[in-house]
Amino acid sequence: MREILLVALGGGVGAALRGAIDLLAARVGLTAPPATLAINLIGSFAAGLLVALVVERGALPAELRPLLIVGLLGGFTTFSAFAVQTLRLGEGAPLSALAYVAASLLLGLLSAAAGLAIGRAA
Repeated sequence: MREILLVALGGGVGAALRGAIDLLAARVGLTAPPATLAINLIGSFAAGLLVALVVERGALPAELRPLLIVGLLGGFTTFSAFAVQTLRLGEGAPLSALAYVAASLLLGLLSAAAGLAIGRAA
């Protein structure tokens, strides 16, 4: 039960951060796909970093894994928004939708790899 509560707590914080970034992005005129891409890249980097620090190195208590990785980053990043935005973008600009998918996958993997490498080197 404790682990579920940690996931819920982290998820709430992650969702609030996500909402705050969405509002900030809208205020500066950033449209949805680039904002979601940025959120997912930040989340991918943070996931790699936390896996290295929490899971592999034990630099942080293992109890933080459900709070930070599953909860916080699960609430912060969002594949559902990515999927819907890609489909909507594809309705009017299929090449832009394809570029968005490619950028999300490639840059997301690179961000996670960078976070993992930095976490392992720390």
